[in-house]
Amino acid sequence: MRAKIAGPLADTAAGAIAEQVLRACVHCGMCNATCPTYQLTGDELDGPRGRIYLMKQVLEGEPTGSLTQTHLDRCLACRACETTCPSGVDYHALYDVARSVVNAAAPRPWRERLTRWAIRFAFVDPRRLSILMSLARRVRFAAPSTLRGKLTAPRPPGPAPTPRHGRRMSLLGGCVQAAAAPAINAANRRVFDSIGIDLLESPAVGCCGAMSFHTGAEEEGRAFARRNIDAWCAELDAGAEAIVANASGCAAFIRDYADILADDPDYATRARRVAAAVRDPVEILKANPPAAVRAPRQARVAFHPPCTLRNGPALAEAPVELLATLGFEPQPIRDAHLCCGSAGAYSLLQPKIAGELRSAKIEALTGSEPQEILTANVGCMLHLAEVSPVPVRHWIEAVDEVVSAAAPAA
Repeated sequence: MRAKIAGPLADTAAGAIAEQVLRACVHCGMCNATCPTYQLTGDELDGPRGRIYLMKQVLEGEPTGSLTQTHLDRCLACRACETTCPSGVDYHALYDVARSVVNAAAPRPWRERLTRWAIRFAFVDPRRLSILMSLARRVRFAAPSTLRGKLTAPRPPGPAPTPRHGRRMSLLGGCVQAAAAPAINAANRRVFDSIGIDLLESPAVGCCGAMSFHTGAEEEGRAFARRNIDAWCAELDAGAEAIVANASGCAAFIRDYADILADDPDYATRARRVAAAVRDPVEILKANPPAAVRAPRQARVAFHPPCTLRNGPALAEAPVELLATLGFEPQPIRDAHLCCGSAGAYSLLQPKIAGELRSAKIEALTGSEPQEILTANVGCMLHLAEVSPVPVRHWIEAVDEVVSAAAPAA
């Protein structure tokens, strides 16, 4: 596809990224076959090929408005299209660049801006979110329907191991996860302790920046990224082997630090260093296999691979393989490549589409009658748990049950 980026982006690294992606596209439309929103609406503009045309027009300087914004808003950024593209089009990199341009060129109505601000205010600080969730649970009946199901009390985290090993890694505690599901981080620490690795959080690390970046506050997201880069580079310099993010959505955004800060002369190099250092826990456990000390309480499980685990790092099967070695019985899942509809703030901003995708996903996950559903991202976990007939939790919690001597009772 011919492309010539115009305007302020023309001579920037972001513009060069967008132009390279556009030129790689050959209009074949194979991407539509795996696009969740195209499957639902059948609208060309709700598929990757149509969205690429819309983004191309904007980036080449043509006027834009609510039509373009509407169809870009409906994109889950799941990257499923990238898995079927024969030309290797890096759709999500183009999407990140174009979305910022569209948001600047077509200001949203005040209600939409307020909604996005409220989401950022609530979700980027775990302490603030914990307080808000505690208050909201008391008046749960009055909460919006899109939030009501997410206001369940978190599971107790259980005991934390004392640092005692020669090896250590830096853990991203997360925002929503730290407040709504602290048991995930605690389980991750115990599992790593069982293989001789201390997993420690840096107090200087905060929100990864994804929530801000993806809801129209791109500079706020970059500021969060810079703060984390400063902290993590210090951790790496001090001997941390890797940065561990057990929320696959956060890990995916950290891997994109190199792109979102490509034009920052003070941070571009360090952003690449941090992006290269981030790991999903399953990558560490593949190289350092844990040993089971007891049998699973509920062996028959269905694993939902988040899009951010499947379509970026291609690790969808790794947790399944690990679970099987530890005595679990992962069941085959129909249409495992389709998004569940969580997608960060998407389920709050696009509840109708998110609900339809979730219904289909729950039907696929429960078709084999599992005793529980496991996943690798807190957003997917909370989204599915709202309507799931069986318990939903992070797969590291299941591993913790069978490999950690100090694992809490179910």
